[in-house]
Amino acid sequence: MHSLSRRLLVSVAVPLALFFGVMMVVLDMGFRTLSERSLHQLLDAQIVTLIAAAEPAPGGGYGAPLNGLDTRLGTPDSGLYAEIRSNNHLWRSPSAAGMPIDFGPLLPQGERQFSYQIVGHTRVAIESRGISFEDDPRHAHGLTFSVAVSLTPYEEQLWLFRSRMLGWFSGLMLLLLLSLAALLRRALAPLRRLEREIHEVEEGRSEMLGSGYPRELSGVARHLNALLLGERKRVARYRDTLGNLAHGLKTPLAVMRSALTQDAGPQIAARTIGTEIDRMTDIIEHQLKRAAASGGALLGQAPVPVAAVAADLRAALLKVYSRKDLSIELAIQEGSHFIGDRGDLMELLGNLMDNACKWCREKVRVAVVLEDGGSAGRENLSLTVEDDGPGIAEENRAKVLRRGVRTDEKVPGHGLGLAMVHDTVDLYGGRLTVDASPLGGARFALRLPGKKVG
Repeated sequence: MHSLSRRLLVSVAVPLALFFGVMMVVLDMGFRTLSERSLHQLLDAQIVTLIAAAEPAPGGGYGAPLNGLDTRLGTPDSGLYAEIRSNNHLWRSPSAAGMPIDFGPLLPQGERQFSYQIVGHTRVAIESRGISFEDDPRHAHGLTFSVAVSLTPYEEQLWLFRSRMLGWFSGLMLLLLLSLAALLRRALAPLRRLEREIHEVEEGRSEMLGSGYPRELSGVARHLNALLLGERKRVARYRDTLGNLAHGLKTPLAVMRSALTQDAGPQIAARTIGTEIDRMTDIIEHQLKRAAASGGALLGQAPVPVAAVAADLRAALLKVYSRKDLSIELAIQEGSHFIGDRGDLMELLGNLMDNACKWCREKVRVAVVLEDGGSAGRENLSLTVEDDGPGIAEENRAKVLRRGVRTDEKVPGHGLGLAMVHDTVDLYGGRLTVDASPLGGARFALRLPGKKVG
């Protein structure tokens, strides 16, 4: 049972069969009850007719002329039989001739009896009633009137009803299952499409899953696409990192080789080699950090509370820049969470807040709010870090995001922090802008995937 359609069909067919089975039993019981009631009414009517037609016989006792009775009583083995019995006399209808029917004992006045009996290969129902005529001139008391009817027509009718009911219910159940199978095939078509598209991705014939899935599957398809995109970004990032390392180390190695082969003196060579080693260290550090970035919101990760990370960084930076008369203001919307890796958020906020603390005069402000992401269930985290420092000239705002670029060589640093921020934001599909702050310095604005929790 590996097919979901089969499981659903079996899950529906079993209770459906039980339901129809119970319905057949209930209907059969109802039909039998009606048949028995009809049988009793028939026997009562025949006994009343027999009693009304009873007349004293010349030789004693009572008999019944056939002209006032059911015609079947005059036909042998017709299925309807009658008897009038007293202590000394017996009258039977011609239909009972040769039939070994035991109509039962004499009954007291007013007593009634109903029983079943098998006569030959036929099952009959017998009803008897004890009667006494008060105005009988012969004073013949203790008469028992009995009527028997063959159950063969009733049993044939019952079996015909059962066979038809079984046929109708079986056909109805088959029709319902076929209709359900058709509905399931149509309802599960998106699942088969999802399976087919995943298979195409596995074989390399497609890169992403398609769109237009029902609401119940759209989230699955969206997250699978995010997972596929993140995996491709991760592979591309590793490939780019190796290429960047190979390309970036060529020049320092060439300079070091040149310094060793030239007769510039050991001190100049050592200074040149030391500079190039520092440069190679910076390149390796940048590429390793970039390769270690998670590269996007991962499925299954718990949202990261922004307020807690910002508070930890604020405490650490106040210690690092304790010589400055510095204040770091946090204005973070309650419940703001980052959808991604905690280390990436630490790297982003850490670099931006460190850069702001480095350049500010006395004030740094960090603000975080949640914004509508524009699609169902999506939100964006709008994060800004600003300071009251000298700011960044408009012509230099794009340059500071490049690796190794520094606008002021007097301040320590390697020019890698903002480049790391730019690369990580790009990996998350976010946006980073640099402009002027109302505080007077620079303002870095980020838009990242986020959500409100709590």
